[in-house]
Amino acid sequence: MAVYLQVENLTKSFGADVLFENISLGVDEGEKIGLIAKNGTGKSTLLSILAGVDAQDSGTVIYRNDLRVGYLPQTPTFDGSKTVIDACLQGDDKMAQAVRAYEAALNGGDSDTMTAAIQAMDNAGAWDYEDRFKQILTMLKIDDFNQPVNTLSGGQIKRVALAQVLISEPQMVILDEPTNHLDIDMIEWLEKYLRRSTMALLMVTHDRYFLDNVCNRIIEMDDQQIYSYDGNYNYYLEKRAERIEAQTAQVEKARNLLRTELDWMRRQPQARAHKAQYRIDAFYDLKERAQYRRDDSEVNLNVGSSYIGNKIFTAHSVSKRFGDKVILDGLDYTFARYEKLGIVGDNGVGKSTFIKLLLGQLAPDSGEFEIGETVRFGYYSQEGIQFDESKKVIDAVRDIAEVVYLDEKNHYTAMQFLNLFLFSARDQQKLIAKLSGGERRRLYLATVLMRKPNFLILDEPTNDLDITTLGILEDYLAKFKGCVIVVSHDRFFMDRTVDHTWVFQGNGHIKDFPGNYSEYRAWKDYHDQQRAEQEKAKAAAKPQAKQTWNNRDTSNKLTYKEKRELEQLTVRIEELNAEKDQLDALFASGETIDDVASHAARYSAIKDELDEIELRWLELSEKDA
Repeated sequence: MAVYLQVENLTKSFGADVLFENISLGVDEGEKIGLIAKNGTGKSTLLSILAGVDAQDSGTVIYRNDLRVGYLPQTPTFDGSKTVIDACLQGDDKMAQAVRAYEAALNGGDSDTMTAAIQAMDNAGAWDYEDRFKQILTMLKIDDFNQPVNTLSGGQIKRVALAQVLISEPQMVILDEPTNHLDIDMIEWLEKYLRRSTMALLMVTHDRYFLDNVCNRIIEMDDQQIYSYDGNYNYYLEKRAERIEAQTAQVEKARNLLRTELDWMRRQPQARAHKAQYRIDAFYDLKERAQYRRDDSEVNLNVGSSYIGNKIFTAHSVSKRFGDKVILDGLDYTFARYEKLGIVGDNGVGKSTFIKLLLGQLAPDSGEFEIGETVRFGYYSQEGIQFDESKKVIDAVRDIAEVVYLDEKNHYTAMQFLNLFLFSARDQQKLIAKLSGGERRRLYLATVLMRKPNFLILDEPTNDLDITTLGILEDYLAKFKGCVIVVSHDRFFMDRTVDHTWVFQGNGHIKDFPGNYSEYRAWKDYHDQQRAEQEKAKAAAKPQAKQTWNNRDTSNKLTYKEKRELEQLTVRIEELNAEKDQLDALFASGETIDDVASHAARYSAIKDELDEIELRWLELSEKDA
């Protein structure tokens, strides 16, 4: 098996902060690797170094010669003036240039330009490339190829960036949080695509189902070291627990042995002068191993909620639309005390709009939300809070409160409260501008919970949080004495935190399902299968009419490639008919014909070819131009 990537003794630090030191890893052909680590340990920095975007302090990164590598950063950026097609086809190779010119010619309408563009497509052999390009964009639900990038949403930009990576047909891809801002359908499509693909993969993601279904190897960055596990995410969890247990036992054994060796070392030098030097050297090595301390610090969400009464909220015939787009259509609903609701649906169907209507940030077109008097919302939004980048972490919390009162007995200063969210005294003095994405999210979560809400609304809470913090947040929500609404694409998170699910289906329709996402998906798959079997049975029961060219489906239009094929077939049919007419005239002339057998064979071949290509010509000509 070929080695695609070899990393040796890689080190990276920012000032006094060492992210990782002398780490080594490799990626082989066909491997699909998930990289796991706590926030702030340098996952994204490592990927950007491997992609050549950032530079290491020391160490080597060696790729196999001529390896095609694709890189998806966590937050992709494009020139806002570019169109989708220009953003996707940024390469300078002949095929990308030909497709760009061809798409521009299609929009321009100039026949000379179009002729030149078609010739360039032929010369570059780019027709299949164009088909693949459009197929991937369509599968990623990108329909308007000429839409300016600066008009796209965050989710659309992520999909364009993903398309840009996949279109180039890399042999290895490096993906940093590929599921962020994608809806569940897109995540499941990408999951299947990567699983079937022969590409090697190195990715960072917090989506545990995605890790489990795609990866065949997990690499963990822990305590500035690399640990490798040959298996999926569940296998990793099992083996990691065994490793930590063995590591703890080894440390305890070292501590017990250290007591004996310490007593020996404390004796008078005369008593051990004749002892071997190696035992003295071994003592210092043993002392270092015995003093090892694992950094198992975790976010502490031991934050209570304020009292919430029986009346939460009631939706009275709430409707909202934007032009022709219907978000809610006469919604009536009474939210129960301690209810935990999950909301799923495609991007753009109105999930976040519903939240903003509930919170009063948007006004409905008709109807109203009646909110209970004791309800105190805590809103963790997808966009996040707009922190003042020039402020320190501690100041962001002190701006809200100097002291955080959890209950009558427990209260914390701002510094103590930030400690619960893994911000050390040193970290609290950092400028917010210097925080990683995960650290910003932890700070944002702290500012939401310090207000002691009794109704938590979490809009895409899993973006940028590490897996450990997500597990703690899930446990917290399970015990939370209040109401919860979660809008998320993270299937694992939804399964652990909600007791029923709203599926936004578009056009104002909401399916209320009494279970979590996986239960809903199993129900949907079962009913889709039943419906497909019923349709198949109905089709089998009908008499099958012989298909003719008159009853073929002609509702679809010709693709540009098919138009080109139709033109070529027309020319070929004319050439063959001309040759056939010449042979007909020869056979009817009455003259002596040399090599009659070969002419007859050619005549028969012409008829066969005409029969075949005329069928294809008829098929294409039946479609709309």
